[in-house]
Amino acid sequence: MALFTSGRDFSMMRHINRELLRDIISQQASFYKYKIADTKVNIYGEASGEKYFDGPYIFSCLISRQDQEFPESEIGINFNQIIDFAFFRDDLVDSMYVPEVGDIVLYQESYYEIDDLISNQYFGGKNPDYPNKGSNGQQNPLNPQLEKFGANVSIVARTHYVPSDKLNISPYKERM
Repeated sequence: MALFTSGRDFSMMRHINRELLRDIISQQASFYKYKIADTKVNIYGEASGEKYFDGPYIFSCLISRQDQEFPESEIGINFNQIIDFAFFRDDLVDSMYVPEVGDIVLYQESYYEIDDLISNQYFGGKNPDYPNKGSNGQQNPLNPQLEKFGANVSIVARTHYVPSDKLNISPYKERM
C-alpha cells in the first residue's frame, strides 16, 4: 500500500504550491478563449471577419522562456519565441477553465498561441485515474484502494509568439 501520496499529503502540497505561485514567484499570464459561435469563418475555415474571444482569465504560473529568434525571409526579419506556461491544475479546475490547443495566452503585452498541452506530472508518480485493478474489476490485493493515492499536478501549455495584428485583439480595448 502506498504511504506518502494520499489525499492528505497532496492537500499539504497543494497549499504550499499555491502559496509559492501566488505570494513568492508571482508570475501571471492570461488566457483568451476563442468564441467559436460568434466568429464567422469562410469556406477555408479561416476567420473571414473579426475574431471574438472570451477573457482574459488570469492565472499564476511558472514560465519557461526560450531565446528569441529573428529569422530572415524574403519579406524581412521576423520574430519568434517559444514559451512554456506551467499552471497548477487545481487552480484551473477550481475556476472551471479548460485550456485547449488554439487558445491565446497574454504575457507581458505579447500574445502566444497554445500548440500543445502536457498533463503528465503526477504527485508520487501515480495517476489516481488508473488504480491498476485486475481484469475482473476487483482491487489489487497487494495495493488496495490505490485510487486514493497520487494526483495530477500541472498542465503545461507549450506556445509560440503570434503578432497581435493577426489576432485583432488588444488588452486595452473593451470587447462586447
